[in-house]
Amino acid sequence: MPSSFLFLSSCPSAYAPLRVLRLRGSFLLLPSSFFLLTSYFFLLPSYFLLLRSYFIMTDNQLQNYLEIATEAALAAGSVLQSFCGKLENIQEKGRSGDLVTEADKASEAVILEILGRHVPEHGILAEESGKLGNASSKYLWAIDPLDGTTNYAHQYPFYAVSIGLLIDGIPQIGVIYDPLHNELFRAGKGLGATCNRKPIAVSQISELRTSLLVTGFAYDRRETADNNYAEFCHLTHLTQGVRRSGSAALDLAHTACGRSDGYWERGLAPWDVAAGVLIVSEAGGQVTAYDGSAFEINSGRVLATNGKIHAELSGALLAVPPLSSWR
Repeated sequence: MPSSFLFLSSCPSAYAPLRVLRLRGSFLLLPSSFFLLTSYFFLLPSYFLLLRSYFIMTDNQLQNYLEIATEAALAAGSVLQSFCGKLENIQEKGRSGDLVTEADKASEAVILEILGRHVPEHGILAEESGKLGNASSKYLWAIDPLDGTTNYAHQYPFYAVSIGLLIDGIPQIGVIYDPLHNELFRAGKGLGATCNRKPIAVSQISELRTSLLVTGFAYDRRETADNNYAEFCHLTHLTQGVRRSGSAALDLAHTACGRSDGYWERGLAPWDVAAGVLIVSEAGGQVTAYDGSAFEINSGRVLATNGKIHAELSGALLAVPPLSSWR
């Protein structure tokens, strides 16, 4: 028996007249197939609308998370400004230079309260409080309530709040707020990057020799030979300059908006870079490991550039001579 007849036989009763007519002769086989194909044709728009609504819902959800992160970052920035210049309790967390203040803790408390109110089912990784919330959730908020604590403690004007959302380990939302200069950097995966709600883009510098780079030094720099000193010296010779600001989040934000052309650093935690790497990517930049392979949020190392100098900078990092040769 033809397969088209078998299919019609299993269809709802609305197709029964076609089945009966089919039994009287084979000349109605084409109409049967025609009506089936026509019904599929009219169903297709419904499937496309369903897919379209799914993607729009995803974008809307990301936008909602972006607004939550923004609310938290702005509130935390306000807390930081209220403490600025008035600190009474500056402590080291174990390693020399790794500071924590009452401002760090108050800023983090505000962020945690806002996230707890909006997304209590999500997980959180916060610099001062560690892992909180739902450990099994695919949503993980990586929070640095005060990136640049040493700067802040000395009233050096370079610090920020950084809030990133990882979904299944991949940065999807990033907000960095510089409260002193009132600059709000934001990005959502596929939504672009902005500073104070205006689109930003990476620089167009195409050669390492004409670039301005930024980097940093980890708290363990006194304990390991892999401390970025050699890379700093080497690249200072190859570029128009290398700056060390003391805030990984702002280094990434400034690379995203074209103020610097590339950034590299080691010894980083997820909360240092979760927001910034997405902002760079959404601004048209490139983010990888030092060797150009895929960036891993838990690796502690990042190379972020405008894309045009990426391969050259990666090659230079891999070719750095030992620090002992700089005599």
